[in-house]
Amino acid sequence: MTLQLKVPDIACSACVDTVTKAVKSVDPTAQVEADPKTKLLRVETQQSETAIKAAIANAGYPAA
Repeated sequence: MTLQLKVPDIACSACVDTVTKAVKSVDPTAQVEADPKTKLLRVETQQSETAIKAAIANAGYPAA
């Protein structure tokens, strides 16, 4: 499943790294693409949208 989420707090490459690690903590095989300019996060995952949103929110980057 592919999720596309708006994450307003992504501002730099360090933010992207943090969000990527958070997603991979719940799905190690997930493919993660984040763009700090557009604030969009694209995740290809087998986990639920709820699990992914919870992981990134716990990392300090709640999805809008």
